[in-house]
Amino acid sequence: MVYVPDADIDRLIAEDAGFGDLTTTALGIGSEPGVMRFAARHAMVACATEEAARLLARLGARVELITRSGQAAEPGTPLLTATGPAATLHAGWKAAQTLVEWASGIATSVHAIADAARGQRPDMVIACTRKAVPLTRLLSIKAVHSGGGVMHRTGLSDTVLVFPEHRAFLPGLDPAATIARLRAAAPERKLAVEVNDIETALAFAQAGADILQLEKFSPDSVARVAAALGSLPHRPLIVAAGGVSATNAAAYAAAGADVLATSAPYSAPPRDVHVTITVGSLPIS
Repeated sequence: MVYVPDADIDRLIAEDAGFGDLTTTALGIGSEPGVMRFAARHAMVACATEEAARLLARLGARVELITRSGQAAEPGTPLLTATGPAATLHAGWKAAQTLVEWASGIATSVHAIADAARGQRPDMVIACTRKAVPLTRLLSIKAVHSGGGVMHRTGLSDTVLVFPEHRAFLPGLDPAATIARLRAAAPERKLAVEVNDIETALAFAQAGADILQLEKFSPDSVARVAAALGSLPHRPLIVAAGGVSATNAAAYAAAGADVLATSAPYSAPPRDVHVTITVGSLPIS
């Protein structure tokens, strides 16, 4: 479970309503009772409905959470209902709506990539990179999980992943020596190496790398690496990375990749949430 602290919820409220709602105040309608309903306008994998509910509750609304993160929602599916004074509903309306739309967009995109890849390989893992929009990583991780994916890395301290940019500082150090140095320094960790060509991939595989990250390889090139690794006694895990999306995920899965690493969901369009606000109140159950 990914827990979003109350401080983050409060920042969302303060960003939009920190100085009050001038329109609601000027109209003099703040104390009128109302009901606000969130529903999926289009098909989506819902996400961050819990945080939206918490946001509205912190403003004083009574909230019923109907659809939780990770659940599929067809058009018209109710997501949550909030009751309270008009001032409360308007203060939280757009912050809560935007949060659910954005997070559901990521979750829905992850699910689409997973669906495409698992049609070829049911055990395919979809791993999202740490390249989320800055300062949104916690909620982005929740969205990735909600869509059926995992995190490739949550941050620099998470895994050992050697990029060519690291190796630039190690001139003359061959793959075997590089792996030996890493194994001695981090004996409990899997050792991953990003490579840009087939020759380097095979060299690090033979040197004992646990994971090969094939950066911007075509599916055909991934298949060539997978075939070449078949004779090794300890075959590294193959991660296809760079440019992976729902349109090519099946091809990468068929080529022999074990994991698809992608940043594509972070730029997915938000999923539209339909919000209605009406005058009145709901009976207390």
